[in-house]
This record gives sequence, C-alpha cells and structure tokens, in this order.
Amino acid sequence: MDDRYGTDVLARGWRDAGRTKPTQTAASTGLVVEVVGDGFVGAVTRVDGMNVELEDRFGKRRLFPLGGGFLVDGGPVVLTAPTATAAKGRTRTASGSFAVADQRARTARASRIFVEGKHDAELVEKVWGADLRAEGVVVEFLEGVDLLEQTLDAEPPTAERRYGVLVDHLVPNSKESRIAEKIARGRHGAHVRIVGHPFVDVWQCVTPRALGIAAWPEVPRGIEWKVGVCRALGWPAEEQADTARAWQHILSKVTTFRDLEPALLGRVEELIDFVTVP
Repeated sequence: MDDRYGTDVLARGWRDAGRTKPTQTAASTGLVVEVVGDGFVGAVTRVDGMNVELEDRFGKRRLFPLGGGFLVDGGPVVLTAPTATAAKGRTRTASGSFAVADQRARTARASRIFVEGKHDAELVEKVWGADLRAEGVVVEFLEGVDLLEQTLDAEPPTAERRYGVLVDHLVPNSKESRIAEKIARGRHGAHVRIVGHPFVDVWQCVTPRALGIAAWPEVPRGIEWKVGVCRALGWPAEEQADTARAWQHILSKVTTFRDLEPALLGRVEELIDFVTVP
C-alpha cells in the first residue's frame, strides 16, 4: 500500500508535498501580475530598488516588495529584478492592450480611421499599431480636415464601411468644429464618427514629462506654431527639414500610452471601437 506520508518521519519537505513551487520571474515592464491575498492585478511599470510598481487597468499604481506572493497566469512566482532576458507571462502593447504572441495581421477592413496629417498617423501607429493590425484597421491621413467632406463624397461610408476621424483643435467655434458639425448633420453622418483633441497640433498630445520639459511653449499669434515651438525650445527652425527632425525627436520619446495626454487616448480608443464593433 502507498504511504503518502513516507517512511521517514524526520524527512524534510513534508509540509510542501503537493504544493506548486513558485518560479523565479523577472519583473519586466508590462508583465501582468496578481498580488496573492490582496486581489490587486496590474502590469509592471518599473522596479525601484527592492520594490516593484504595478499599474491596474484604471491607472492606479501601487508598490510591492520584490519576492514571493505573486501570481502570473495563475501560477505562483517569485519576482526578481529584471535582467536582459525577457520575462515570461503576458505582456502589453504600447497602448496597454495584452500582446498576443505570433499574431498575424488581420485582413484590412473596409472601415478605416482618418487623421489629419502624417504626424498624427505616425503617432497613432507607434502606440496603437499592434492593435490596429490585429483588428485589420487601416489609418489614412487627409492632409487637412478641409478635405474630409471631399473624401467622404468620393467613397461614401456605409453601415459596413464606417469611418472614424481624428481632428486636431476640435474646440467650440473653431473651423474644425464647424466642419465636423456640418458632416454630422449631413448624409454621411450616420456612419461617420468625428472626434478630436483640444490641442493646436498633435505634437502637444505628447506629455511635457515625456520630453523632459515643464510645459509646451506659448507661441504668439502670427508665428507658425511648430516654428515657434522649435525656437522656444532652442531647436533649429529655419527649414521644413528642421521641423521634421523636431517631430522625429518628439516621436522618439513616446514608448507607451503613458507618454500621451488623456485627451487623445480616449478619442483614439473610441474610434477603434466605432470601426470594429459589428
């Protein structure tokens, strides 16, 4: 007969018999962790000394000591300081969504998202690119909201081909808001969702903290906004190539959704939902 207690009453490890042993797991950024006995679930944002910071889906952050007392994918782990090797477990994309390993891009939908210009498109791609490819959503730029009505007339939206539109400086009584209101009332309105952020340009959707500045400069009227920003920050601004390099510098500082203003985050998520929900 099997003796589950063994024959040696002094043998070590009898208390742990049948228990799952925790594995050593590096606390790499994006790793989703559950705190045992606490119920808090969040993604690793940083390791500070002997503590790990977790952020839940509501944006709440808490610090916990590295070590045992955590679960990853339901299994017990001992969190250690990260090394050069990648952590096991679920990670997140730059937008905060769960990453899916080896996921192929979906065939493009008829529905799509329009943005005003190249910089808008590059910023959306950098943060939401993985999500958009997974959903089969194409982002196109208009070269200005003035061309939106013309674009809609050329290829009208339908219930099966909906268009989401992201507009800069969408504030009351602006040119952009008047165009948006006209389209919303018109024949295309039922299948178009126009949203926007309040900033003069998409550059301002990047937080000053990400750039290491206190705030975006105030540019006097009569000075082209991007040129004024570059001059105020001490960057070259004589040619268009200078502002192009300035944008690439700004874009390089964006690594996750945390580097963007909430006024942009919610609007892009709204458009993705609009063009993907059946």
